[in-house]
Amino acid sequence: MTDLPSHPLNGSAANRPGMDRRSVLRAGVVGTGLIAATAFAAGRASGLVRGDRPVLTHGVQSGDVDRHSAMIWTRADRPARMKVEVSADPSFADSRIVPGPLLTPKTGGTGKVRVRGLPTGEDVHYRVIAEDLDGRATSEPVVGRLRTAPTGPADVRLLWAGDVAGQGWGINPDIGGMPAFSAMAARRPDLFLHSGDAVYADDPIEETVTLPDGRVYRSLVTEAKSKVAETVDEFRGQYAYNLMAESMREFNALVPSYVQWDDHEVVNNWYPGEILDLPEYTEKRVDVLAARALQAFHEWHPIDQKRAEDGRIHRNFSYGDHVEIFVLDMRSYKDRNDADQRGDGHVLGERQADWLLRSLKQSKATWKIIQADLPIGLIVPDGDDVPDQEGVANGLPGQPGGREVELARILSGIARMDIRNVVWLTADVHYTAAHHYSPDRAAFGDFLPFWEFVSGPIHAGAFGPNDLDPTFGPEVVFKHHPEEANLSPMEGFQHFGEVNVDAASGALTVDLRDGTGASLWSKTLQPE
Repeated sequence: MTDLPSHPLNGSAANRPGMDRRSVLRAGVVGTGLIAATAFAAGRASGLVRGDRPVLTHGVQSGDVDRHSAMIWTRADRPARMKVEVSADPSFADSRIVPGPLLTPKTGGTGKVRVRGLPTGEDVHYRVIAEDLDGRATSEPVVGRLRTAPTGPADVRLLWAGDVAGQGWGINPDIGGMPAFSAMAARRPDLFLHSGDAVYADDPIEETVTLPDGRVYRSLVTEAKSKVAETVDEFRGQYAYNLMAESMREFNALVPSYVQWDDHEVVNNWYPGEILDLPEYTEKRVDVLAARALQAFHEWHPIDQKRAEDGRIHRNFSYGDHVEIFVLDMRSYKDRNDADQRGDGHVLGERQADWLLRSLKQSKATWKIIQADLPIGLIVPDGDDVPDQEGVANGLPGQPGGREVELARILSGIARMDIRNVVWLTADVHYTAAHHYSPDRAAFGDFLPFWEFVSGPIHAGAFGPNDLDPTFGPEVVFKHHPEEANLSPMEGFQHFGEVNVDAASGALTVDLRDGTGASLWSKTLQPE
């Protein structure tokens, strides 16, 4: 390993006159020196690369940030002790060391630690090392940056999207790997809300795919991505593969995240209790696959399981006076996709629904942003059997049925408690859209008008659009999608969304952006 080149987070650009924190963040994606060279180039998900010192193989990440702390994540190529150095100074002239966990094969070499005592609403620079268990050798440091949540009114910029390496479209060196991550980094956000399908554990990737016009889409390939994931190590390999993309590693090192999961972290359209009839799976019990997938999901993300209500995924975070994020899990508690669509159904489960209503009521934030892994009104059938539904909407006109019953309870509870300024952000359907819901257009009218914004994929096949179910009165205000199904990332139609909240007025502006960062549509909402 060689020493890291000069980099803004190591004090070069950060000290230049006239460069604010977002200028520094933007500068951080220009070069390739942020991430120490990976020992994962051969593609082995959990193989140990021996040498005279440990190697941090997949960069660093931060997440589940609050006013005074954040989770910091990394992975080492051998058993080692994780250590984090933190400082308000990018030169690390005044810093402290936070001891982390042992990085061992028990967690696939990954580890994370909550770093506490951070200044509120400030930039924090950190660098991570792995120290040999005998203390005689350490890895090269890997550097990152995060911003803690503010206190009081503050400008906030967050991005959201989902769907990474789906439909067989992998990391393509011809187009910059996963270029949307570089475009997102260039927007210099404070936060990233990952809306699920962080990996496609059910989608193997081939080295080349010939497109209809004769061009060839090339992907990096690994052993783990050569088959569907069934073992814990194979699920780990899905995350390791995505982190081979330098743009993703650089983005992770610069922007803290709140991550949720959807279906492809396990298998397409899964629900608890499902038994697969797919020939490519030797393990047919989805509950077994989901438990293994959840283990890998937590191992490979900077998620604080102690903050989750049941140690799984749903949790909430305050981000200054104007913003609070409510991270949902619309996968682990849903009922069967072939359940009676006219009866009572579940998508959150009773306990999570109670938690959401209670937390929304307690929130003092101007804007309550619900980070949802499924859209509300889009009809998403499960396969060709039209009555079977993957999403919330049951595809039937009239009063709520199936999973819509639980959503109706939440929406009417929000109205009954007069909870204002609730916005839903989601991904899942691989195009971008703005939906406005109004009781004036709805079959079920016991709710306050609200917006739902959809954006994705980050790097996957592009689809759309889906039809809307009329139960809650949705209207398509904007949509951007291809005319053909499953277009590769080479064709564009990659998307992410951006939210900006103004400190002085509290106004919330949404931009739906394409994969280059260009704004396709914008809307400013005033707080009520």
